[in-house]
Amino acid sequence: MAKSIRVRAKVKGDKTEVKTLISHPMETGFRKDKKTGKKIPAHYIQEVRCEHKGKPVLVANWGVSVSKNPYLSFKFKGGASGDSLKISWVDNMGKSDSTEVKIK
Repeated sequence: MAKSIRVRAKVKGDKTEVKTLISHPMETGFRKDKKTGKKIPAHYIQEVRCEHKGKPVLVANWGVSVSKNPYLSFKFKGGASGDSLKISWVDNMGKSDSTEVKIK
């Protein structure tokens, strides 16, 4: 299981509601370190992807304006209780994480 991604997915009527919380510093590259006065390097998530049955239901391209530890919530049609859902992200430094959960 991913260490940086928490996910909940529930079927409500004909839609699946997905709620995610991602632990990530999301540095803009504009802030300065208070001790050294040097800029803190940019470190942010560039892409978040959600797949249901191997097909993307959400692809989000993010930049420096997204806050630290971002929360993402969305709905899609076609999910069923027990189906697998994969959430993944990639940042500008080449780091990534992913997790799979079962829809409730």
